[in-house]
Amino acid sequence: MSLSSTAVPKYYGLFRDAVIRGEIPVNEEISMEMNRIDDLIANPGIFYDDQAVEGWIKFCNNELTLTDGSDLNLLDTFKLWGEQVFGWYYFVEGSVWEPYEDGHGGHYVRKSIKKRLTNKQYLIVARGAAKSMYAASIQAYYLSVDPTTTDQIVTAPTIRQAEETLSPIRTALTRSRGPLYQFLTEGSINNTTGSKLNRPKLASTKKGIQNFLTGSIIETRPMSIDKLQGARSRINTVDEWLSGDIREDVIGAIEQGASKMDDYLIIATSSEGTVRNDVGDTIKMELMSILKGEYVNPHVSIWYYKLDDISEVAKPALWIKAQPNIGKTVSYETYQLDVERAEKNPASRNDILAKRFGIPMEGYTYFFTYEETLPHRKHDFWSMPCAMGADLSQGDDFCAFTFLFPLRDGAFGVKTRCYVSELTVKKLPLAMRQKYEEFINETSLVVMDGAILDMMQVYEDLDNFIVNSDYDVVCFGFDPYNAKDFVAKWQTENGPYGVEKVIQGAKTESVPLGELKKLAEERLLLFDEELMSFCMGNCITIKDTNNNRKLLKKRNDKKIDSVAAMMDAYVAYKLNREMFE
Repeated sequence: MSLSSTAVPKYYGLFRDAVIRGEIPVNEEISMEMNRIDDLIANPGIFYDDQAVEGWIKFCNNELTLTDGSDLNLLDTFKLWGEQVFGWYYFVEGSVWEPYEDGHGGHYVRKSIKKRLTNKQYLIVARGAAKSMYAASIQAYYLSVDPTTTDQIVTAPTIRQAEETLSPIRTALTRSRGPLYQFLTEGSINNTTGSKLNRPKLASTKKGIQNFLTGSIIETRPMSIDKLQGARSRINTVDEWLSGDIREDVIGAIEQGASKMDDYLIIATSSEGTVRNDVGDTIKMELMSILKGEYVNPHVSIWYYKLDDISEVAKPALWIKAQPNIGKTVSYETYQLDVERAEKNPASRNDILAKRFGIPMEGYTYFFTYEETLPHRKHDFWSMPCAMGADLSQGDDFCAFTFLFPLRDGAFGVKTRCYVSELTVKKLPLAMRQKYEEFINETSLVVMDGAILDMMQVYEDLDNFIVNSDYDVVCFGFDPYNAKDFVAKWQTENGPYGVEKVIQGAKTESVPLGELKKLAEERLLLFDEELMSFCMGNCITIKDTNNNRKLLKKRNDKKIDSVAAMMDAYVAYKLNREMFE
């Protein structure tokens, strides 16, 4: 079949028919992606070509093997995903160099140039879906079949993890099951002085996997912007970009270099993670905007598999929503064992929900759940009485103030204002710097000039903020660490009444933390600022032998100061409750 602007892609058509018949349940995100594909079918300017897809499928089925050496037979899901990469094309007008017939000189002519539509594909699917095998099949195809010289990169949180993508390709070279690989691997790599005809044309070396006929190479690189930025790599795969604590947008860094090449491709595969408020979540928000149609980008293919609701964990018939290859690459028994483990061992519950069912959860040590950290709609608390909590710091760190407004029905309004030095912001990694920019734009974070914070300048700015917001600060709770000068000035100007010292420790924190947790569970902490959401998402607690809890800072850049200040404000409120009546 030639190019067609109206044809339904073969494997997508089979998948769509199965979904319509009710044979394959899909989640909301996959349904939105199907709507995007239907839009491509209806678009007269975008064409479908089945020959490129079939060529890739035949190569994989004839030449490639699994990591254990057994023959690879592409799964239906692989064909569906690959069809989105290889199947869609469009035409652009461009200048092409055309030599003269005599071979001397030439000239530029205007022609329609055929270009592949999909440049990036995001694949978020549960553990055990053979994501790395899919990425390996794309890499091996371009390395073996593409006659041009290409640099190909595989990256993952660790080099050893990235090597897992190359492992099945190395096995395929060793087994050489098909005629192409039998030809390309014929000879000895140790033959360095004899005829080049007796050397292998495709081999695994120290550098990676090299094609000596074309000069192409697949290499592994660390998941770091410094190692990836500027690389002119045409074919790229990124593994587990969402699972770990990734603080840099490596996909964006790869795209900066890859976009210098025509017809580049980035395959980003991952299972859902238990670390939130990092670059991965920012990318997911962008992907959801594309799926919803808020941001139109036909060059991105998104397959986001997950359960729609946590209640579906109890329904094995719906597990295919999160794991489309269940029963093929991973068994139902494996899933059932993990479900039972999650019920018996709460510590592993969140990891299993994220990795097996695609439900975004926080790590099991985190104090607030994901749903509890979602901001509420915008609220104003003009002229209302409040309790203020302060978590002061050394001059080169965060300085947080949280205002707690008692409302009806036991709810509390929450506002926060934090201060940080200009030098501290400049030293932040790029990903965290972008996060801080969000807080600065919403005015919940104030950057003060200089290398360290001057507490008197902080006091003056905070006092102006309270006056301008018309907050009625009834009581003030503070952690005594590094707070002497600030508290002394506060008492001088506002009096000592209602000022409460809150010493940090399990003995003091356990009860207010427990009560704040209950309020958060019932969504009675009404905060609308991303900074508060960020700090709540970073909170982890440790327990002593008496099950008393206290806040623990995981890392210096994972701030929880606004939550600590909220706890101080809550303690001050409880000690001075009669002042609010």
